[in-house]
Amino acid sequence: MTRPGYLYLMASARNGTLYLGVTSDLLARVWQHRNEVVESFTKKYGCHTLVWYEAFDDIQQARQRELQMKKWKRAWKIELIERDNPQWLDLFDRLSL
Repeated sequence: MTRPGYLYLMASARNGTLYLGVTSDLLARVWQHRNEVVESFTKKYGCHTLVWYEAFDDIQQARQRELQMKKWKRAWKIELIERDNPQWLDLFDRLSL
């Protein structure tokens, strides 16, 4: 049985430090980042803002896309964020409605 997955980018600020991750529960995972529940990269660098995400029917697809995007230049990731979220708004608030 397949389960859905999400690929997402967290940021410390506009044009700040970026974190790319995969999860099956985006709301819970972003909440963990925002509340610094786990000692992690996002806690160390203050990446608390969800600035971009993509949903997949199968988490394996999300993992494959993550592997591709980890090879991307930083500028490409910023371009992706600014195409879909030019103001770098925190998308967590929209998800939790």
